[in-house]
Amino acid sequence: MNITATFEKLRTMKLLGFEHAYRTIYEAGGNSNFTLDELIAHLVDAEYDERYNKKLARLLKNAGFRQQATLDQIDYASQRTLDKNQLLRLQTCDWIRKSKDILITGPTGVGKSFIACALGFQSCINEFKVLYATSGKILDKLLFAKADGTYLNELEKIAKMDLLILDDFGLKPIDGKTRTIFFDIIDDRNSRKSTIITSQIPVKDWYDCIGEPTIADAIMDRLANGSYRIELQGESMRKYIKNAD
Repeated sequence: MNITATFEKLRTMKLLGFEHAYRTIYEAGGNSNFTLDELIAHLVDAEYDERYNKKLARLLKNAGFRQQATLDQIDYASQRTLDKNQLLRLQTCDWIRKSKDILITGPTGVGKSFIACALGFQSCINEFKVLYATSGKILDKLLFAKADGTYLNELEKIAKMDLLILDDFGLKPIDGKTRTIFFDIIDDRNSRKSTIITSQIPVKDWYDCIGEPTIADAIMDRLANGSYRIELQGESMRKYIKNAD
């Protein structure tokens, strides 16, 4: 058997995890205690892990998170009325499989974006496609897309995301043009895909933030019914970070 040719064939077939694990065993002299079944399982696991890690890296890059955050980094000790049990349940990502939304509200600095990005990171681990954007930037991008004729294409790309994270909703005023765009985003995703929205504004005041009553009712009917709520309180977490420094 020409082992070099075997390694080359594995690389050609892009079985890089398999090839690396096989090469490691071969270069160690093949003196392993694997049975044949265990050896095959080991090589298959190596290939699976290689492909999974590459996919995860690609999902994280494409998501464009504002910050690197994981659920195990969340501080439950501070007085933010944060329900650990709720986040542990959300960690399974079953809410994405059921196309549910999450609305995260609270004053500035309490960690809304961090929690949203941590949930997004967990979604990538579960191999869901995620897109992070601030509400203002994504609405501006789609407004420009309307002008150059690419609006429907851009909207379709967003609609295909398993999870869309819209951060800082309400920081930038919504006018007549962006109001209909926001409706299109939410309507496309309703009962099909999941959305996380963070805002300093309480959910009950989103009607006024959206503006025109008919569209506001339509949007809030899609968002508020059946969504998970995380309502944070307390002082800015940045205060604690500065004190720690």
